[in-house]
Amino acid sequence: MTPGIPPARDLVDGTWGDCGDDLGFDLEDPATGEPRGRALGSSPARIEAALAAADRVAPAWAATPAPRRAALLEEAAQALADRVGEIVRLESFATGVPIRQAAPLGVIVHGAFALAAGQVREGLLLSVRDAVEVHRLPWGPALCLVPWNAPAPMAAHKAASALAAGCPVIVKVSEYAPHGTQVLAEVLHEVLPPGVFQLVHGGPRTGALLAEDPRIRAVSFTGGLAGGRSVALACAAGLRPAQLELGGNNPLVIMPDAGTGAAAGAAAELLTTLNGQWCRALGRLVVPRARLGELLEATGERLAALRAGDPLADETEFGPLVHSAHLRRVRDAVAGAGGQATTYGDMPDKGNFLAPTLITGADLADEIFGPVAAVVPYDTVEEALTLANATPYGLEGYVVGGDEERALALARRIRAGEVKVNGSSVMSLHLFAPRPAWGLSGLGEEGTAETILFFTGARVVGVQEAP
Repeated sequence: MTPGIPPARDLVDGTWGDCGDDLGFDLEDPATGEPRGRALGSSPARIEAALAAADRVAPAWAATPAPRRAALLEEAAQALADRVGEIVRLESFATGVPIRQAAPLGVIVHGAFALAAGQVREGLLLSVRDAVEVHRLPWGPALCLVPWNAPAPMAAHKAASALAAGCPVIVKVSEYAPHGTQVLAEVLHEVLPPGVFQLVHGGPRTGALLAEDPRIRAVSFTGGLAGGRSVALACAAGLRPAQLELGGNNPLVIMPDAGTGAAAGAAAELLTTLNGQWCRALGRLVVPRARLGELLEATGERLAALRAGDPLADETEFGPLVHSAHLRRVRDAVAGAGGQATTYGDMPDKGNFLAPTLITGADLADEIFGPVAAVVPYDTVEEALTLANATPYGLEGYVVGGDEERALALARRIRAGEVKVNGSSVMSLHLFAPRPAWGLSGLGEEGTAETILFFTGARVVGVQEAP
């Protein structure tokens, strides 16, 4: 059953407004491919009003005592918990991600606010070292640019972190899937002072307009490499901090002693989580040449057994891509990759579905952002390491092996911000572990504490002793 889709509305300076700027394309029901109305953005006047409001309220929000900010975030967490089911259904419908995958991510929507409040209460923003005070102070108005694959959880994580730090925040959600984040904004509107949290809609042009404005003092962006470069360029002139989590062409190294079932299960999960629309998804399956046929057969069996269908159905394990335009881009990337592309499983005859695909006989230089990966054979473990590191990206890596110590030894040498051994979950290694990005995968570190600290600068105060 299709959830009620709210019309696009922005939240600016405590007031709601209808969006009317035509973004030039139709939104779609990913499961059917049918159009469901135009994509709409905030007007330039509303964007200017949002910037002015954020600039105006910044001093008062920064001066709000940290315990008071924490209390408001805790109130927001409680209120969001009551609406997370609604948000999850909207996200699943708009993105095509099966609801069985969207639901666990929904915990982030309210959990991010509770965690950020806890960090502030535990003293993250003030430390004393040998009688020297280190105060973490907010930069000022913050901009959070959120992609479409898990928009509300990412908006919640970024916004909660900025608010905890003392920054008023403007969220620009992806034009392809704004609905769940709009519900998030409805809740925050009831809890926070006007102008402290604002939501605007739009595409890359809106994001650039916001990022380039000097009233924005810090930008947190999750998205593609081209967008990240644009944000970095916009921030460079004013030397404003930019947190960038971009793409990944992530390797999964199957060790020679890996169990067939464990290896095939990890490969299938990493290829199809969020329908492959995930920056930490499998990009390159690095396998022992002697076991190539066996592992491909086992992985193919796992992929072929996945139940594809309506993302809102509880039994669905694999859903459609977000939009027909993205489907075309992924198909074009497969066609241009070379080698032999093999697809697995039966897909519905309508909608934006793309069967999981493994490409042999060619490597992939860039992220495809779909359920597609290259299969790259190796003869020695040292060669496997070279292949795993043969990419300018460095977001995530994976190793599966029977001997855990040997697998860990290899993982420590893989050039990526996070490397998981014998694990393929969408969740991080630990709730409080940082999530760094290397190379073309971005700048800075995401994380429970790290993102709060990103929105702050340090002021060091103390009495200097006479020499």
